[in-house]
Order: sequence, then C-alpha cells, then structure tokens
Amino acid sequence: MSIKAALSAINFDTRWITFKRPNSLQAPHLWRRWLCDRGSLTKHLIAASGNQFRVDLQHSDWQFPCRSEANMLGIKHRQVALIREVKLKGNDQTYVFARTVIPASTLTGREKQLSMLGNRSLGTVLFSDPSMRRGKLQISRLRLDSGEQVWARRSLFYLSGKPLLVCEVFMPILADLDYQPPLLPETNL
Repeated sequence: MSIKAALSAINFDTRWITFKRPNSLQAPHLWRRWLCDRGSLTKHLIAASGNQFRVDLQHSDWQFPCRSEANMLGIKHRQVALIREVKLKGNDQTYVFARTVIPASTLTGREKQLSMLGNRSLGTVLFSDPSMRRGKLQISRLRLDSGEQVWARRSLFYLSGKPLLVCEVFMPILADLDYQPPLLPETNL
C-alpha cells in the first residue's frame, strides 16, 4: 500500500496536541527524540542512513488544505495552497512521509523558490535561511489504512515572517535503526 493511500487528508485533520516538555509526551521513549527534536530532520536522516538519503517527490500542486491546516496557517478554509508531499528515504526505505502546506502569500520574494524544490530537501532550505523561525511542535498518532498507528509531528515555520506548515510522519522502520537524534534543549517562539 502506498503512503499516499495510507495517509489520507482525513488523517491530517486529526487531533494534534501541542506539547510543553518531552517527558510529558505520551509516546514511547524510542519515539520521543524523533518527535521532540527541533533541529534539521534532514541532517538526522542523512546520518541515520549512512549518507544514503534522498527525497522522493510524490506530488506538488495547488489544493485545498484540510481544515486544521488552514486554521493553523490562518488562511480561509477554501483557499488553495501549494501542497507538497514527499517520501524521505534512507537506503531505499521510506523513513518519513512529509507534507508541506504553503500559502500563496508565502511564495513571494526569496520564498518563491519553495515552489520549485522538486526532489531537493525542504530542510536544507529552511535550516540554511537566517530568517527561519520555528513554532511549537504538535504531536499526533495517525492510523494507516492497515490499522497500524504511526507517530507524527507538525509545526509552523516562518521564513522572512511568512508561514508554511510542515507535517512529518515517522514510519516504523526508524525504530529499527541504530540512530537517535541527540538531545537538544527545548526552545519555542
């Protein structure tokens, strides 16, 4: 079953919880570092894969975000946004499914490049931009069509004060890797 089929838009409208402290997160210890890390996920996946990392673009087009995504971005519910979905792969296995929602108003000036990423990593753009700020993390548990549950997180990023929403769904294969993101202090906007 494809990730796209397993993770429908209904899942992205699920209940998301903003967490305050890593030890308050009701997730198994194994997943807490992945879910709570505020650094570059791309860097962690490159390390976890032994430099065998790639981005596999699933689609990038103008669509209606789900209601919770529109609310988080502060846009109207029936306003189209650029929605980009990718598989983040290591050693040809899908480690993370990522969904980015970018309002049209964000895609101006330097940020216009976000509409032309293709198979390039969004994380490399975000974490190299000195204007980047990251909002609070929200955590959820999503159910795949198979019935299996996976952990996900999402947060707003701001480039030059303009928002975009990034959701990352962590696939079970990450639990089998001999890698965990290092512990970093928690900071919020």
